[in-house]
Amino acid sequence: MQIEEIEGAQIRQPEHLRPLIEQCRPIVIRGVCRDWPIVRLAQGSGNGAALDHLRRYHKGGSVDYFVADAKLGGRYAYGEGPDGFNFARQRSEMGAALDRIAANADDGAQTCYIGSLPVDTYFPGFAEDHGCALLPPTVRPRLWIGNASDIACHYDSFDNLAIAVAGRRHFTLYPPDAIGDLYVGPIDHTMAGQPVSLAAIDPGGQERFPRFDAALQRRLHVDLNPGDALYLPKLWWHGVKARDGINILTNYWWDASAAGPDAPYAAMLLAMIAIAERPEPERAAWRAFFDHYVFRPDGHPLAHLPAERHGILGPLKEGNYRRIRALVMRMLRGG
Repeated sequence: MQIEEIEGAQIRQPEHLRPLIEQCRPIVIRGVCRDWPIVRLAQGSGNGAALDHLRRYHKGGSVDYFVADAKLGGRYAYGEGPDGFNFARQRSEMGAALDRIAANADDGAQTCYIGSLPVDTYFPGFAEDHGCALLPPTVRPRLWIGNASDIACHYDSFDNLAIAVAGRRHFTLYPPDAIGDLYVGPIDHTMAGQPVSLAAIDPGGQERFPRFDAALQRRLHVDLNPGDALYLPKLWWHGVKARDGINILTNYWWDASAAGPDAPYAAMLLAMIAIAERPEPERAAWRAFFDHYVFRPDGHPLAHLPAERHGILGPLKEGNYRRIRALVMRMLRGG
């Protein structure tokens, strides 16, 4: 698969993004945010100037961040530390954390990384001065700030629009169905919320994890310069390298296909406790039912009946979402 690239001038509003999202594959949108003030500043005066510009929006507050020895090259991963990681988590006032990132870029003694900062909480006004016309205003941005880093390969359960603001970014992508070849770590002992590929963060991964070679044959690479964006559909695996001494990235998470508040990941977890340890023949039977009713490779399960007889299997937007949800909630309560 080749990653599609389009120019930002071709896509200027949510209606333009929608048909691309429905393809469920990564898309690079070049230069879509090149006119952001902070991007222009990074390009003209350097990444340190962009970081100083960001400080103007900061109104106080503390933040958790990663700290690691510079010899690790920003590869935050599992390790021999007391908590099982090769880095330390520290808490600091935001201004001090930004100072430390700036100092690291000069002296190189350590690397620091601050991730997933809600802009409205930590940098109020930034989103209004750096708007993204591709998404509705209800989708709010987050910031990722740090030194050079190599973030472990993981997935998001939401659609993701990532925009390089200052510094260059390199993404290594794997499709969702490569999950079995990536040797994924635990889902409840993670570095930053999502499980990661153990093979992809291990320099000897192909020897220790023999199936990883199959994933490598399918990987894709994307380089972003400031102002470029990458749309990543849900569940696409991605490792992210920030290449410069100071790096800033903005991202937006949202569920572009949601019919209501319930997330597919929650359904998967419930299926795990209800099905995963049943006998294999029973799991195969449930797989057939999931295919028929949920994944629908042969079309709608009641296509042989008139639409008016589809009951709660009719369109979700016609009240059936609420009806099915109420039924599930009664079952969970034991009613």
